[in-house]
Amino acid sequence: MKIAVLAPVAWRTPPRHYGPWEQMASNLTEGLVEAGLEVTLFATGDSLTSGKLDAVIAQGYEENRNQDAKVVECLHISNLMEKAGSFDLIHNHYDFLPLSYTGLIKTPMITTIHGFSSEKIIPVYQKYNSRGHYVSISDSDRHPSLQYLKTIYNGIDPSGFEFKETPEDYLLFFGRIHPDKGTAEAIQIAIQSNKRLVIAGIIQDQEYFNSRVAPFLNADIEFVGAAGPAARSQLLKQALALLHPISFEEPFGLSVAEAMICGTPVVAFNRGAMPELIKDQETGFLVSNVDEAVAALEKIDMIDRKTCREWALGRFSQETMVKDYISLYHHILTI
Repeated sequence: MKIAVLAPVAWRTPPRHYGPWEQMASNLTEGLVEAGLEVTLFATGDSLTSGKLDAVIAQGYEENRNQDAKVVECLHISNLMEKAGSFDLIHNHYDFLPLSYTGLIKTPMITTIHGFSSEKIIPVYQKYNSRGHYVSISDSDRHPSLQYLKTIYNGIDPSGFEFKETPEDYLLFFGRIHPDKGTAEAIQIAIQSNKRLVIAGIIQDQEYFNSRVAPFLNADIEFVGAAGPAARSQLLKQALALLHPISFEEPFGLSVAEAMICGTPVVAFNRGAMPELIKDQETGFLVSNVDEAVAALEKIDMIDRKTCREWALGRFSQETMVKDYISLYHHILTI
């Protein structure tokens, strides 16, 4: 079976620090190759893969701002579509735009919908409902007007995340510095809990960082910037807990699953996919506000870190994700 995996080209695949869609395209590609499939990854030229790499874009448009994102997008997607006949199936991780080619090619395409940036993009998905072969990354992120083959949770390679039974005495915020992710709320949770907080992530909203984060930085509230794979594993496994006080309906939340694979419990606002990721009071706590999060942290020692890891490995492993997708590939090719 010859599979083409279409990754985004905002960042390298896998990303150096941030890039969740690119990370999932990488995890899937590597798992498919290990399973014996012939896989070509369509990504940036600096991407890394054990499969075949096909690239017409040297660097991601977020890493080289001298490029026009729309031009890069068109060149990248058309490069694959013009070669579509060479593959048995295309696996799209690039949102809705590649769907517009599916009426022009014979190769079937499966699309993992990583989230909806806006309700305005739904008409494209609706147009290709009958041939889109959609997969959701959580049950909570399903749009009622779309048809889905299955929910397949994002799969993580556990070899990149070490288990640590005895944590250090700090809390961790790991994610984009943006109001959606709740960095300011994490700071308030830490202050009210009298705990040290480490903040790691890219600054996606500079004004928010300047007004809601920077004024609180001190010896106990530390911002360490973007963290690559090695630093990410260290930060996650050593944390007493991961704080995830989101203010939007998050479709998944990679850092939540990654933390639990390290054995680190998560205190998250109960929105989006959080009830699917976190087993309340067993792998963390689902709360509604800052005060509830502070109260939950008083009980954090009741969470068994081995249980966290076992739960996460059972639901969010790369191996499980790859098996589920291969099963769908066979299903699509026999329709």
